[in-house]
Amino acid sequence: MLLVSTQPRQTADNFREIGMRLRQTLVASVAAMTLGAGAVSADPVTVGLITTLSGGGAGIGADIRDGFQLALTLSGSDAIRLVVEDDGQRPEQAVQIADRMIQSERAEILTGIIFSNLAMAVVPSVVAQDIFYVSANAGPSALAGAGCSPFYFNAAWQNDMLHEASGAYAGANGMTNTFILAPNYPAGTDALTGFKRRYTGTIAGEIYTQLGQTDYAAEIAQIRASGADSVFIFLPGGMGISFMRQYSQSGVDIPVISTAFTVGQDNLPAMGEAALGVINSGQWAPDTDNEANRTFVAAFREAFGRTPSIYASQSYDTANLILSALAVADVGQREAFRDALRAADFTSVRGDFVFGNNQHPIQDVYMRQVVNVDGEITNRTLGLAIEDYQDVFAAQCAME
Repeated sequence: MLLVSTQPRQTADNFREIGMRLRQTLVASVAAMTLGAGAVSADPVTVGLITTLSGGGAGIGADIRDGFQLALTLSGSDAIRLVVEDDGQRPEQAVQIADRMIQSERAEILTGIIFSNLAMAVVPSVVAQDIFYVSANAGPSALAGAGCSPFYFNAAWQNDMLHEASGAYAGANGMTNTFILAPNYPAGTDALTGFKRRYTGTIAGEIYTQLGQTDYAAEIAQIRASGADSVFIFLPGGMGISFMRQYSQSGVDIPVISTAFTVGQDNLPAMGEAALGVINSGQWAPDTDNEANRTFVAAFREAFGRTPSIYASQSYDTANLILSALAVADVGQREAFRDALRAADFTSVRGDFVFGNNQHPIQDVYMRQVVNVDGEITNRTLGLAIEDYQDVFAAQCAME
């Protein structure tokens, strides 16, 4: 376990030094990191970050880890001792890690899980122990509605949210017969349900693929024969890379619409020109126009040599949310700490940030398009899709 002590680094002139320090941390395969100044508690609070750092979701996990660590470094705070472990995208492994973090590492806050099937395996037992879980990504509907908990927060989204925006956009922009495709797991179900909730056209075909699937020849053949005028996909991580490459090579010219889950910065370097033109939804993009985001994007590029993805932005926000709560409340005082988290007194890279009654964000969602900017394949914001959106499951949550 490596302990890294830093002073606050707030200006662009210091980003290079930050990057060198973070690279050294990551190259050394650090599993824990303690950082610098000011909190209500005299001792650092252990935060366990469980994420996918191997297999097809490893790129997403790297962004979750790096976004969180960057926020800690830039803050200069010593309030958090961070412990990072790889869940291997296996629910049983994630459960074992969570138990070990709580029992052996004395973690009082957990975060980092990417995939909703893993979140459903871990979160209910964690919050049942009065341990806080603050999600930097997975937002399954089961945890947003009747299954909400005072100890569960989501700083990213509820799973359906971006898909609803894509469905609304498709229906409003002449896509009248859409083929829809997602993996067969909770987030996949939420994705297609969300798309259909606001889509006004006809569904040309609907397929649930295997989670982790890499060969999409059969599905692309079905799309070709379907008569669809558009295709909606939710295929995060390596699944999306495989699909877009194969789709581009197939000669099928039916336009694709998606979300940031599939055509985000974690995947675009590997997709290359195969992703150009894809319209997708997201609550954030590298070009989101506010000072906090400009600082974040510049620091992330300097530290890691790549443009951050939406996953990195969410994890960065998650770290700053937790830091804001630790600055005013002791995590051992559960009700006070929960109130501090709910206050969300931090500056989000998304702009305005507020929690709804189910402790999921109420936020704007934008449409974006994959473009080539000076040789980099990235997303450009097109405009607002849904304003101040609260997920439909909040009404089922008994919390106020």
